[in-house]
Amino acid sequence: MNKHPSFDLTGRIALITGSSKGIGLALACALASAGARVVLNARDADRLEATRAALAGQGIDAAAYAFDVTDADAVQAGVARIEAEVGPIDILVNNAGMQHRAPFTEFPLDAWHRITTTNIDSVFLVGQAVARCMVPRGRGKIINVCSVQSELGRPGIAPYTATKGAVKMLTKGMAIDLGKHGIQVNGLGPGYFKTELTSALVADPAFTAWLTAHTPSGRWGDVEELGGAAIFLASDASSFVNGHILYVDGGITASL
Repeated sequence: MNKHPSFDLTGRIALITGSSKGIGLALACALASAGARVVLNARDADRLEATRAALAGQGIDAAAYAFDVTDADAVQAGVARIEAEVGPIDILVNNAGMQHRAPFTEFPLDAWHRITTTNIDSVFLVGQAVARCMVPRGRGKIINVCSVQSELGRPGIAPYTATKGAVKMLTKGMAIDLGKHGIQVNGLGPGYFKTELTSALVADPAFTAWLTAHTPSGRWGDVEELGGAAIFLASDASSFVNGHILYVDGGITASL
């Protein structure tokens, strides 16, 4: 069966931040499967290179650029290098993020600053740098990774919930400003997926029991299940979808 042409990403360049592991890596693999040339990014250059080499072993020709997405100067330089050395960025996936769990009254100030900088500033900085390149070209796709915590709260993660709510609204604001330039900006909202960030929760029988009881699909998600939504938002299939948050969550945001 031939692929539907609207979902074909052949010849397009996709930058995915925070893509040396977890959800970011899964999204990179998905976009590559649809034909995109993927550009990996993370702060840890050694781990990033190991990931690039592993993908090469699977037949995926990825580029790797290590820079800190919370550092404005590093972002500007990194995006400029990618544009010059790989080519124009057609697709940006703002995936870099972190989690820190603690009761609100005990949440450390340094952790608050670290989580807000990583989860919000990076979306603004990389989004702005790439959008400045996309605007003159009159086209582009930006996907900001949100979360079910863009809509829902849970004990011990109030700051994380605040950051993902902010990313949701930043996504809408970006869509409003950039839509007239032919750029679509949407959010991808994962539910509970098995990743390194959630390993402690996966290993907790009580939490898994709570999750499966409250998720209509009755299970944890596998990161590969985010791929179809990412391809849709990155492709021409979503040419009139702008400012939308697509939740891939097994139905948990629909359930009480």
